Amino acid sequence: MAQRPLDGITVVSLEHAIAAPFCTRQLADLGARVIKVERPGVGDFARGYDDRVHGLASHFVWTNRSKESLTLDVKHAEADTVFARLLEQADVLVQNLAPGAAARLGLSFEALHEKYPRLIVCDISGYGDSGPYRDKKAYDLLIQSESGFLSITGTPDEPAKAGCSIADISAGMYAYSNILAALIQRSKTGKGSRVEVSMLEAMAEWMSYPLYYSIDGAAPPPRSGAAHATIYPYGPFTAGDGKVVMLGLQNEREWAIFCDKVLLRPELAGDARYASNLKRTAARHEVKELVELAFAGLDAAQVEARLEAAGIANARVNDMHDLWQHEQLQARGRWVEVDSPAGKLPALLPPGLPSDVAPRMDAVPALGQHTASILAGLGYAPADIERLRTERAI
Repeated sequence: MAQRPLDGITVVSLEHAIAAPFCTRQLADLGARVIKVERPGVGDFARGYDDRVHGLASHFVWTNRSKESLTLDVKHAEADTVFARLLEQADVLVQNLAPGAAARLGLSFEALHEKYPRLIVCDISGYGDSGPYRDKKAYDLLIQSESGFLSITGTPDEPAKAGCSIADISAGMYAYSNILAALIQRSKTGKGSRVEVSMLEAMAEWMSYPLYYSIDGAAPPPRSGAAHATIYPYGPFTAGDGKVVMLGLQNEREWAIFCDKVLLRPELAGDARYASNLKRTAARHEVKELVELAFAGLDAAQVEARLEAAGIANARVNDMHDLWQHEQLQARGRWVEVDSPAGKLPALLPPGLPSDVAPRMDAVPALGQHTASILAGLGYAPADIERLRTERAI
């Protein structure tokens, strides 16, 4: 297999929770050496979110494979020296500490650029380093709320959060992609740069469709449960056996096929009441009744078969147990195993890598597992490492 794209790149990360760890795990997937700096005795607080993965936390297992864990009290007198030695070898510094914390530690881009001109510094925060919300703490659900996501998600009676950490994921993805861009830019200019990612700005980008939909004070998309708010029919429908089938139409050609081949009512395709997506969306309750009346004599499997035969997009309403066993993931060999303090664990291969690149799929680290080896690599003698341990600096 070819050399990994980020082989030889070293990333130092002061990270916790999801956004920064998700970013740096993907850098590790591509071959980067990621040194995760954690608080001695405690570590990344995501380690304590739950114990569902054979005693390990589900979020932590997901976002931290292939990393080296270095415990370091960043306020200890020796910490500056450790960081200086780390950054001499580093290509990228990532941090998502509390607002202003990295700057107080002397780890801002401005403080580092003269001494480490090739260093790329990525700062991830809730709201960015300027503006009235600069110092406001932020977590995933709070950004889902602040960005307006909750206002368009859920049922008419109650908003709902996304079932996974989408604000963290969006920020982590933008940090990851822009670090890659900064590395490409450095290869052209020879200089490092700053990457700043705000969770609010990342989510605002993802909210662009409902933003534009409600332009100039227009009504926003309504909360419509699992159905699409502004494209119809596109969502869940109940079959005669009580099971739910998801289906989706995107254009008038599909609507005509759906009426003819699935509903067995071709005349509906020419009915002026349903002649466009706007009209079908406005008449969504009537359309739902028509669809479910046609499905009443069929079980879910028969509905799915009819949809497939007509070429209409559809899906099952799977749960997590179904996803673990999903035949498509199995057929494409997406599951492998990684090591961890709890033993071998299943892990999904990262999506979309070049065909000649084998992703790095190394162990999930124990807290401080690599502290001694990292410090030794920085020139610390065994006696110095033991002294730092005695002083609770590591």
